[in-house]
Amino acid sequence: METDCIEEALPAGTRLLHIGPHKTGTTAIQGALFAAKDAMPAHGVDFPAHSRHPMEAALAACARPAMMGDTVPTDKHWTRLLGAVRATGDRTSVISSEFFADAEDDETIARIVERLGGERVHILVTLRPLARIMPSQWQQYVQNGLRMGYGDWLEHMLRKAPYEQPNPSFWRRHRHDRLVERWTRVVGPGRVTVVVVDDGDRDGLLRTFEALLGLPANLLRPVPDTANRSLTLAETEMLRKLNVEFRGNGLPDELYSKLVRNGAVMHMKNACSPTSQDVKITTPRWAVEAAGAIGAEMAGTIAATGVRVVGDTALLSAVPEAADKVSGPPRIAPEVAAQALYGALAAVAAAPVRHTAPAKARTVHQTSSKELVRVLGHRCLKKLRRR
Repeated sequence: METDCIEEALPAGTRLLHIGPHKTGTTAIQGALFAAKDAMPAHGVDFPAHSRHPMEAALAACARPAMMGDTVPTDKHWTRLLGAVRATGDRTSVISSEFFADAEDDETIARIVERLGGERVHILVTLRPLARIMPSQWQQYVQNGLRMGYGDWLEHMLRKAPYEQPNPSFWRRHRHDRLVERWTRVVGPGRVTVVVVDDGDRDGLLRTFEALLGLPANLLRPVPDTANRSLTLAETEMLRKLNVEFRGNGLPDELYSKLVRNGAVMHMKNACSPTSQDVKITTPRWAVEAAGAIGAEMAGTIAATGVRVVGDTALLSAVPEAADKVSGPPRIAPEVAAQALYGALAAVAAAPVRHTAPAKARTVHQTSSKELVRVLGHRCLKKLRRR
């Protein structure tokens, strides 16, 4: 069902808070807004964040932990963003972070809204079909240390009540009707807009943001971002098995962040582009149909809240066509594995090397492989911390 189109912009002075959730075009929007931050003020709109994505500020505001091994979010991150928002005065401003969708209760949401400007705040939620979100969200969880395979993960998320393990954040983010209801209870339906993203219209979301903010058409442009691409099935499986080894050897989270996620994985994404030969992550038919049924239920509940909905809500229950059956297990290309290994080595090499006398006379050959990996990990971490 087609719903509202945007005929006029939000009132001047609005503080537009885009809360995601994850995997609904958030990175594309944040990249386009940040690239246009110097051009938007001429049209009465400010982008007050100091970076493309104020993730630490959003996590601190929602009292949520950082990604595995990343910088711990503090009130300083949130206070800095609030200061930048206040500095916009009576002008329109836009803030975007999918991590605001992790706010769990009315009290937290009310506090966020009040500190950002109270009645001036308008909430924007972007949505995509659940069936398209699931594979992307799974591989993202793997990039944060998840060790569970996709099939088992789907079983837990869709068939094993209370559907909270191993990732309780999934349904907090992606039970979209409850997400909309939480924020609507605080600000009222008149200050919430839901945009259903049409994957067939690549720039449609950018045009919607322009209309809401009163910006000229085509001021927001796509920004290429290879670092945000999804992993192929082979890449994800390689990383998932590395996660098993990483956890099994008891290595520290900070090492994972620096060497694996921001070293090996980041370099692999930047250096290697998926080809037609790469196996994509495919969702089994039973899970796709279950996602479609949940999507239809969510669409009906969202409509009943009275919020403004932009786009076709029928897309939320769309069931993609079945993918061709894959023959044989996914195989990672040697050059891809090499780039991942190089990324980790480069992260280690970036730390200063300090030669010290060995504490023990025992040689490497006399040390078990498990202990050797643990010692090497802790030594790398010490070097990284000295930076």
